[in-house]
Amino acid sequence: MSRNPNWSRDEHILAFNLYNQIPFGTIHVHNPRLHELAALIGRNINSVSLKLANFARLDPSLQQRGIKGMSHGARGEAEIWHDFADDPEALAFECQRLMAERVGESVDDYADIETLDLPAAGVEREVIVRVRVNQSFFRRRVLSAYNNRCCIAGLAVPELLTASHIVPWAADPANRLNPRNGLALNSLHDRAFDRGLLWVDDDFVVHLSPALRNGGRGDLGDAEWFCGFDGVALKLPKNFTPDPELLSKHAALVRAVLSEC
Repeated sequence: MSRNPNWSRDEHILAFNLYNQIPFGTIHVHNPRLHELAALIGRNINSVSLKLANFARLDPSLQQRGIKGMSHGARGEAEIWHDFADDPEALAFECQRLMAERVGESVDDYADIETLDLPAAGVEREVIVRVRVNQSFFRRRVLSAYNNRCCIAGLAVPELLTASHIVPWAADPANRLNPRNGLALNSLHDRAFDRGLLWVDDDFVVHLSPALRNGGRGDLGDAEWFCGFDGVALKLPKNFTPDPELLSKHAALVRAVLSEC
């Protein structure tokens, strides 16, 4: 283990990356993810646990809930947090790149992104890879906040979950990587949300399009349970609660379309 008490910038970035990939409340020495990071960077587990707790003190989503975290920390933590606030896409990619480097993988493989449809090596490929890597960062950040569980149906099968953007990636660059612009949804509810057949009001209550309830969009068949979620409350995460303002924007767009139908 390293005896150097000073954390490097890369080590801070790797700790920030882990902070964004584990559920709130799991920053403790018994979490195997912390042990993995400690081994990767040559730090003891207590040091890693303290560093992640220090990041929590800077988290505005916790501050809004009156959770202050550690009262003191290092300048490096604040620098990384500010860098992410200034250019989230650049730092998110750096998080994934550094982790890939540490575990001996390409950033494509570490982020588990689709590459078969990518163009040949060049600027276009690099741009697409960067976008997909950052989308992977967003997915991990959102799903971990919800403890890998759908916030509507409660389904807890990661392979069947999507980190849905409340306001689409292309429509709001400033909130592309904001976890409060995300919902952990199963694939079916994600599709309905994306198509305007489902929305969530700023009071976190789910609403389904009347066209679904009255059969105006086809026969639900054996999936009538789907409409049973109309009017239920979201299962909210302990951290990164969805932003009511962003939910209102999505709901307003859906209602505008419905009013024209």
